[in-house]
Amino acid sequence: MINYDGKRFRKVLKDPADDAPTALYRQRGDLVWAEFAGGDVRRGSLAGTRDADGVISFSYSMVLDDGRVISGHSVNTPEVLDDGRIRLHERWERYGADADSGISYLEEVR
Repeated sequence: MINYDGKRFRKVLKDPADDAPTALYRQRGDLVWAEFAGGDVRRGSLAGTRDADGVISFSYSMVLDDGRVISGHSVNTPEVLDDGRIRLHERWERYGADADSGISYLEEVR
């Protein structure tokens, strides 16, 4: 069973040299939460639950550099990479004026 406590994740970008938000995940039982910043995100947080297969369902909110406040929901399915790190396949949905949806990938940073 995957324990996310203390693991750091960063969005996979086409150019790894680009700045992207990095999140530090915490976990207690099935409760998972994180804070993140970087790239165009001044500050963000997420909170949700993890199921027995390690799938995390959470809500998130963030404040961007331009002052916009974004909120949404995401479901993250883990994949263990050959080197033992975790890749999260993230299906996300944004609400409000910036409504959108998509798929992103986050990888554990060591």
